[in-house]
Amino acid sequence: MGMAPLGTSVPVGHMLRRCAANLRADIDMVVADTVRAVESGIPEYARPADEAYHRTLHAGVEQALHGFLGILERRDDTTWRDVYRAIGAGEMREGRSLDALQAAIRIGARMGLRHVVEFAESESLTPGMVGSLADAIWSHVDDLAEAAAEGYAEARAAEVGDLDRRRRRLLHLLVADPPAGDEAVAAAALAARWPMPRRLAAVAIAPGEVQTLPPVLPPDVLADPRHAEPVLIVPDPESPAQLRLMVNTLARYRVAVGPAVPPEAAGHSLRWARRALDLHGRGVIGGDGVIWCQEHLGILAVFQDEALLAALVERRLSPLAAMRASQREPLVDTLLSWLQHNMNANAVAAHLHLHPQTVRRRLRQLDRLFGERIHDGDARFELEIALLAEQAGRAERVRHAKRDEPAPHPAAARVTRPGAPAVRRAR
Repeated sequence: MGMAPLGTSVPVGHMLRRCAANLRADIDMVVADTVRAVESGIPEYARPADEAYHRTLHAGVEQALHGFLGILERRDDTTWRDVYRAIGAGEMREGRSLDALQAAIRIGARMGLRHVVEFAESESLTPGMVGSLADAIWSHVDDLAEAAAEGYAEARAAEVGDLDRRRRRLLHLLVADPPAGDEAVAAAALAARWPMPRRLAAVAIAPGEVQTLPPVLPPDVLADPRHAEPVLIVPDPESPAQLRLMVNTLARYRVAVGPAVPPEAAGHSLRWARRALDLHGRGVIGGDGVIWCQEHLGILAVFQDEALLAALVERRLSPLAAMRASQREPLVDTLLSWLQHNMNANAVAAHLHLHPQTVRRRLRQLDRLFGERIHDGDARFELEIALLAEQAGRAERVRHAKRDEPAPHPAAARVTRPGAPAVRRAR
């Protein structure tokens, strides 16, 4: 014996429970109709050959309807929320947006509303009662979409975090000392979704700059700014796009860009970049903003082994050892310029802004001090290195001496080209 139609004075709660009972009796049919409508209306979900996917779609529709029943029956059942969070996460992992899922939810809502309208007509419900049922449906649709969006966002955040970890691991494999094996690096690059470039450059960042680094870097730049010695790996560093990145984005910070090298030599690029940062901090390499190692290769080469360099300076510049700084420095500048200008006194005078007679007088003094050593090819090579180191050390001493003065001073050293003296003074 069927239930009598509802009257216009029946409480809303009773009407909702009656609607729930009606829907529950037909739920298998409603689920099947909704699944067919979703599969025919949304190509992404039409997978007739994939039985497992069809069962997943069926379970999702069923959970949505049971969730709606819970609202009608005023039960505190939120199982459907966990299901739709998982569905949203699945959409993200399959590389889709939420558009298809939201369209499927709307199709399900229309199918449910169609059933509710039939129930309302059979029960002669008032427009107000029909409106209450429609509100319940669309409110549930919003809840389903919200749960799916939460799952989607959580899955994306987890994937981004995992990808960041993989990229940091790849970065440290690339610059490891001793170097990591080619197979390990290739596998890490694949896991990090990072195409291996033909050439790359390591960028060393001064630790004090970490907090002010730009929050967003291009996706192909590997970064670990929070490391004790922060570093970036920039692929194809000589391309116009990457040069713009380094000039425009990093110019405000104290960073050094290592030379472009093959991936297997990334550790060398980083070591040279960190060395350049150190020499910049000591005043040996001057300038503000980005330090380009390729512009300072001579100084970097000279300062690779400072103990050995000190021994070379002591040996090759021994004729100047007893002199005061005021005597020694003009002779160092003159002799270095003479060696660099093919022993042309007039060129030395022009370069140091001195009278040619002053240069010749100094050269005669140097000839008495050094004798044949300044004319011997092999000795001249070591002598030039020693003179470069002498000038660079002088710049560093000047910088240290001026640190405690109240007025700011420009950097004492300026290297204008690879192998150029750090300081040039005219005496």
